[in-house]
Amino acid sequence: MNVRIIATRDCSHYHNLERELKDLAVLYEVLFVEDHPEIVERYSIRHSPNLVVDDEVVFRRQPTEGELRALFASS
Repeated sequence: MNVRIIATRDCSHYHNLERELKDLAVLYEVLFVEDHPEIVERYSIRHSPNLVVDDEVVFRRQPTEGELRALFASS
């Protein structure tokens, strides 16, 4: 499973998302739109953070802990 957080560098929410993914023992990478402008168009990024799993945007906002548990429990 390929999990990515796509965020802006000044996003105040992506740190929470990182912490929650770590708590769930989910491996992930963080991509900043400032460093990867091509992902803005590829995933139609308009807000931050976004959670992408296997090349599909599953959240375009900060998901709740319950939403994350449900997503990764089924994986």
